[in-house]
Amino acid sequence: MTTSDASHRRGRRIEGFAAVVPAGGAGTRLWPLSRAGAPKFLHDLTGSGRSLLQATWDRLEPLAGAERVLLVTGRSHAAAVRAALPGLPPENLLLEPSARDSMAAIGLAAAVLERREGPQAVLGSFAADHVIDDDEAFGEAVAQAVAAARTGEVVTIGITPSGPATGFGYIRSAGPLAVEGAPDALRVAEFVEKPDAATAAAYVAGGQHRWNAGMFVVGAGRLLDHLHGQLPALAEGLREVAAAWDSPRREEVTAAVWPGLVKIAIDHAIAEPVAAAGGVAVVPGSFGWDDVGDWDSLATLLPGASSGVAVLGEEAGVLGLAATGVVVAGSGVPGRTVSVLGVPDVVVVDTPDALLVTTREHAQSVKGLVGAWRERGREDLL
Repeated sequence: MTTSDASHRRGRRIEGFAAVVPAGGAGTRLWPLSRAGAPKFLHDLTGSGRSLLQATWDRLEPLAGAERVLLVTGRSHAAAVRAALPGLPPENLLLEPSARDSMAAIGLAAAVLERREGPQAVLGSFAADHVIDDDEAFGEAVAQAVAAARTGEVVTIGITPSGPATGFGYIRSAGPLAVEGAPDALRVAEFVEKPDAATAAAYVAGGQHRWNAGMFVVGAGRLLDHLHGQLPALAEGLREVAAAWDSPRREEVTAAVWPGLVKIAIDHAIAEPVAAAGGVAVVPGSFGWDDVGDWDSLATLLPGASSGVAVLGEEAGVLGLAATGVVVAGSGVPGRTVSVLGVPDVVVVDTPDALLVTTREHAQSVKGLVGAWRERGREDLL
C-alpha cells in the first residue's frame, strides 16, 4: 500500500483490527479532582464536553467498530464506564478484580481476543486518559502500525517531540522497517527512560528520538507468545483466565488465578526486552499528544492559558490579578469564587472536601500528598 493509499484510509475502518483501552489508575498527580473513585479518564479536562474516556472512544470506534473495542477497567468503575459509553458491547467490558498493572490488563484483552478470534487478530492498546489533537493523523498512524504488526512486529506509535520534554520516556529509532503498507515505520533501537533537560534537548536535535506514548499494536497471539518467553507464568495465567472468560466459570477461575499474576508494566515486560532483540518497530505520530500527567501539563490545554489564568470549570467564578501562569480548577462549592492576586505559576484546585494550593513547578509532587493523606488514614480523600 502506498502513502496515498494510507491517506485514503484515514479515519476509516481497519479490517481485522481491535482496539484495547486500559482504563486504570487514580491519576493521583491530578488530585484532588482525580481520585480512585473518579479517576481522570472519567473527567472532561479540556472543556470539550466529553470526558477523556469518551474522546478515546470517539477516536477508536471509527477505526475498529464498536463491536471490536475492548475496555479493561476495575470493577468499581463498571457503572460509570457503561454510562459514559453506551455503545460499548457488554461482553467487551473486561473487569479486573484488582489492578495488576498494564501488562495484565492488556494481556487479558489479548488473551480474550485470541480465544474469540484466533492468534492472528491484531490489537492496538491506547490509554483512556490521553489527549490527541488530530484524529485523522492518528488514524493514519494506526493503519500503518497494523500493517507492520501483521508481519509479526510489535509496533509502537512514537510521538514527534514538540520540545525537549523531561517528563516522557523516549524511543530511539534505527533504520527503515521496509514493510508494505507502513512506509514511515522504523526499527526501534531502544527505549530510553525520562532524560534530564540537556539530554532531552540532544534527543530532539538529533531527530532519532520520539516520545513514548505507551501505544502498542501487535498480533494477539504474538504478544502472548512474547510474554511467555519473558514471563511464562503470567502468560499462562492470562490464557487460563481467558479460556473461562466467556463461560460460567469466569468468576471461579479469575478468583483463583488473578491474584497470583505478577504486577508489571507492558514496557518492562515486552517493549524493552523485545526491542533489545530487534523485534519492535515504531510508526512516527505527527499528531499532538499529551498524557495530562499533572496540573502543569493540563494548564496548556485549558481555556485562558495564553492570557495568564487557565481555568477548568466555571470561568465566571475565577479572578486573577497581577498573576501569570495560574491554573485554577474550581470552585467545588456552588457560589464560591476563587481569587488569585500577585502569585505567579500557582495551582489552585477547589473541591467540596479538599483544597490544593501548589505551584506548577511542584505539580509532579502532588502524588506524594496523596500518599501522605493515606498514611494519616484519610481514605475518604483518595
